Amino acid sequence: MPGVPRDTTRRIGLLGGSFNPAHDGHRHVSLEALKRLGLDEVWWLVSPQNPLKAGDGMEPLATRVARAKQIAHHPRIRVEAPELLLGTRYTLDTVRALNRLYPKARFVWLMGSDILPQLVDWQGWRELFAAVPIAAFARPGWSYAALVSAAPRAFARYRIDAAHARALASCLPPAWCFIPSRLDSHSATAIRAVRRRRTKPKGTTISDQASSDRGRQLPDRSKDTDALLALVRRSLDDDKAEDVVVIDLKGKSSFADYMVIASGRSNRQVVAIAEHLADRLKQAGRGHVPVEGKQTGDWVLADAGDVIVHIFRPEPRAFYGLEKMWALETEAAVVKPKQAKTARPRRAKKPA
Repeated sequence: MPGVPRDTTRRIGLLGGSFNPAHDGHRHVSLEALKRLGLDEVWWLVSPQNPLKAGDGMEPLATRVARAKQIAHHPRIRVEAPELLLGTRYTLDTVRALNRLYPKARFVWLMGSDILPQLVDWQGWRELFAAVPIAAFARPGWSYAALVSAAPRAFARYRIDAAHARALASCLPPAWCFIPSRLDSHSATAIRAVRRRRTKPKGTTISDQASSDRGRQLPDRSKDTDALLALVRRSLDDDKAEDVVVIDLKGKSSFADYMVIASGRSNRQVVAIAEHLADRLKQAGRGHVPVEGKQTGDWVLADAGDVIVHIFRPEPRAFYGLEKMWALETEAAVVKPKQAKTARPRRAKKPA
């Protein structure tokens, strides 16, 4: 994790998942964990691909990480995708790798109680209980069903009462706790279902029968988006941003139409580029543009709506490799011509 020393002794909650998409329920669990477990921070571990889920409908990793950073919006919540660098796929392997990298840290694995019945399907779920303390937070309709499922019953004698939840991070595993906190009904599955129902393209007739404007046509916003992109590029050019790359997301993501990636030579320049961009967009009548990451200046995200702008220092940009995540060529890439394959002469068959 960038900026985290190997000898850290922090009490850290690990919230893993696809985050497809991240939502306020993830943030709610994280804030409850900080308070109820006495944690120093929470790490959101965005998985490139959940082994138990199909890839259909999965947003690209870069999109999910970017949205998660926006939703988290808290100085004690970090959003990363460490499995890319660790080379791990299963939760158990990721936890073991983090334990090796940070031997003095006190980790706690965080989850909603609706995950408890699914644990028996996880690779090495019994070993996971032995590798890290686990905290399960109440989810609507899942309290009783979760606690009587196979995994909690198998480790029933290692359960810690919620009144002593702050001691969980200091316990040697196996140790787990059920936290009966305020319920939050946000669901990534429900959000994706709503998105799938939005199938009508821009410019079609509004069919809301309750609307007095029935039959009104939605304006074509493609030209407006292109104008926004041009304004973003001019601002980056004025501030001497380097290695500007534009990725066309139309038809690939519901998150935005374009993603722009650029670099600044220093933390100060990165922050200045983002702040100037937000000011220019506001002056152009584009409204308030949220800017995240100014505290460190390594990676700053400016959300201009249909255009998402990532501004990095060179080292973090190479570390995260957003362009590689999208598997797209940069503007400076050179396509090498394919060499024609020479046919090998066939060997004459020997007579029988």
